[in-house]
Amino acid sequence: MGRGTLRIYLGAAPGVGKTYAMLSEAHRRAERGTDCVVAFVNHHGRPRTEALLHGLEQVRPREITHGSALSTEMDVDAVLERAPAVALVDELAHTNLPGSRNAKRWQDVEMLLKAGIDVISTVNIQHIESLGDVVESITGVRRQETVPDEVVRRADQIELVDMSPQALRRRMAHGNIYQPDELDAALSNYFRPGNLTALRELALLWTADRVDEYLQQYRDEHNIRTTWQARERIVVGLTGGPEGRTLVRRASRMAAKGSGSEILAVYIARSDGLTSASPKELAVQRTLVEDVGGTFHHVIGDDIPAALLEFARGVNATQIVLGSSRRKTWQYIYGPGVGATVARESGPDLDVHIVTHEEVAKGRGLPIARGARLGRARIIWGWLVGVVGPVPLSLLLLSLDNGQGLANNVLLFLFLTVAAALLGGLRPALASAAVGVMLLNYWFTPPTHTLTVQDPENFVAIVIFFAVAVAVSSVVDLAARRTLQAARLRAESEILSFLAGSVLRGETALDALLERVRETFAMESVALLERVSDVDPWTCAGSVGPAPVARPDDADVDMPVGDNMALALSGRVLPAEDRRVLGAFAAQAAVVLDRQRLVWEAEQARRLAEGNRIRTALLAAVSHDLRTPLAGIKAAVSSLRADDVAWSPEDEAELLEGIEDGADRLHHLVGNLLDMSRLQTGTVTPLIREIDLDEVVPMALLGVPEGSVDLDIPETLPMVAVDPGLLERVVANVVENAVKYSPGGEPIAVAASALGERVELRVVDRGRGVPDEAKERIFEPFQRYGDAPRGAGVGLGLAVSRGFTEAMGGTLDAEDTPGGGLTMVLTLTAAPARELPQDRAVLPAEAAS
Repeated sequence: MGRGTLRIYLGAAPGVGKTYAMLSEAHRRAERGTDCVVAFVNHHGRPRTEALLHGLEQVRPREITHGSALSTEMDVDAVLERAPAVALVDELAHTNLPGSRNAKRWQDVEMLLKAGIDVISTVNIQHIESLGDVVESITGVRRQETVPDEVVRRADQIELVDMSPQALRRRMAHGNIYQPDELDAALSNYFRPGNLTALRELALLWTADRVDEYLQQYRDEHNIRTTWQARERIVVGLTGGPEGRTLVRRASRMAAKGSGSEILAVYIARSDGLTSASPKELAVQRTLVEDVGGTFHHVIGDDIPAALLEFARGVNATQIVLGSSRRKTWQYIYGPGVGATVARESGPDLDVHIVTHEEVAKGRGLPIARGARLGRARIIWGWLVGVVGPVPLSLLLLSLDNGQGLANNVLLFLFLTVAAALLGGLRPALASAAVGVMLLNYWFTPPTHTLTVQDPENFVAIVIFFAVAVAVSSVVDLAARRTLQAARLRAESEILSFLAGSVLRGETALDALLERVRETFAMESVALLERVSDVDPWTCAGSVGPAPVARPDDADVDMPVGDNMALALSGRVLPAEDRRVLGAFAAQAAVVLDRQRLVWEAEQARRLAEGNRIRTALLAAVSHDLRTPLAGIKAAVSSLRADDVAWSPEDEAELLEGIEDGADRLHHLVGNLLDMSRLQTGTVTPLIREIDLDEVVPMALLGVPEGSVDLDIPETLPMVAVDPGLLERVVANVVENAVKYSPGGEPIAVAASALGERVELRVVDRGRGVPDEAKERIFEPFQRYGDAPRGAGVGLGLAVSRGFTEAMGGTLDAEDTPGGGLTMVLTLTAAPARELPQDRAVLPAEAAS
């Protein structure tokens, strides 16, 4: 029985309609006679989704007791026993409860697929494992339930269920997703318009990348070499010359004209090279390419135009950008040039742009290794000059009346031999020497028209001619081979310099390194394999390209890295001289893999250490500060419930007031602890908008006694760009702290003023103040100044306030109050001023409306 197919409905956020689309597809298939069952679907109380379950066969879920609650999970064994054609499994990234057959639901799905059952499932973009950090930076929430990327990538079909943020929020407001008591919190936190827009873009881009993979796989399977212009991909050919920056910027402007365009800069190193590239200039150009959002590729190719076109067609490029040649006019004797050749051979599917620049026709120097690898045309010309050329030369010399003498004739034939060596190498030159000896002996050495040499001097001249011809040919061939070796070493050194540069830049992406190996050696796929010991199976630590091998023995080329790691390449067999560079890549791949694991372990250790520190401080806070109000509440409740004491109404009111005060203190302490944990984990995401201070500050003062604050906020004060909720918490904490330390109930002053593009809010008290050396320490978590009474808090108020302020782009500092006391200075960003049209005045009635 073959493996089943997997279809995934992908969404940007909960509520976009993934489960609804999955159930609708099941109804369509059931109407066509397909055996569909619902293996597990959670409708979350959404009536429209629940209605779609009617009419579909459902496998009874398995009941599992977890703690004191009874929960349900998918019964994998029951689904396998039922063996439907199609099974519907919701929430692919779900973590199963302890006692389930598998830890994750995607593992349950794998069992169904192996049994030949087609599966339709759903997943949100935030649950894809590699996107966890990105989603956390957007939403401030770290998703614990994830599914490996490879599971989703292997899906036979991925369908994006898209919905605009505005439409999704309207669905939520109508009660189609969450219950009314959960609605406000969801809309103001995770489901903010900015969060939803970013998640939607992430889902669209991820799906587009998968479409690119499917397209490339289809093109490879059907051996399609022509370009399909589904997306603009611009290849920039770099030579390492000074014109490269101009080409990159020109390509960037071209890419900006179309949404989704890509820039791929490629430098091709070969035996004779595009030019003598400057490593420093190439590094600058690489940085520029990355700055404009492109990617840099380094490829080895003997034929520059062919390699460039092969690369462009391999990445499905639509345009190639090249610079006008820097050759001088006389240098075109070496050929038409790369630009002309690429333009001629590109065909109708590739547009070639030749960009002018300041270095045009200023010269580029002779090719470094012109004779290192001889093309077919040069070899043919070498044979023609060496073998055919002596014949017309003999006829020309015979037509002369007086003749030139044997010595001059020998020199002329020697010139042809040297020319043959320069053009075609050793073999044409040796053949030319042999032909020259025969013609010289037959036509120009007495007795003529015979192969006999009568004069010993002529015999010596012919022998010397042959010896010199052979020697010159050997020297020229040796020079060509040495030049080839030097050019190859230069190409290797360039690759190794790029590899060393990646190490110095701290590049730790294993996939990027493996992709560079695949491009450099023109391979189909590259995989880094490892195993624990000699008897354990190989596992893939990273791979690029289609169908990577699972064992080094199955690869065309394998490069061991230590005893239990190997770099395996598929596509072609490499020559032995390439293995030295491949070995450097393999060693670097192992280093990158170790570095990634060390970074992950360091991050885990950092989180554990931070968690331990917070846990220790929290335990210290719980041991006293949280127990104190609890003890008061417990004592008051016990007193009220005592049967042997008759409390007067005044006493009961006093006890109830003590319970209320203790509960308020607990609420305040727990709120600060939660805020501090959010700050420590970096999950505070402010929603910045423009607002007046006089709309926020009075709300923050509701928790302090009446008459304890003198408020001064001018009406002319500009608006500030803040998160109103966070700002209210900041002001409330700072004011409550100032009131606490104000002597004898003396009111504190809260005043605001504008300073350029900033707005300052000063909270001034007349207490004992804080020494300069302790001003920064009071903003640290769980720190209280020496005169703070025990039970007054856990020392988090100012720490939370500074954290919230910095999250909004502001600052919170402590200064001495002139005459004694402490002044808290809250600095915020002023909103840009908006000017009204000068020809229209705003009337009070209009403003009110």
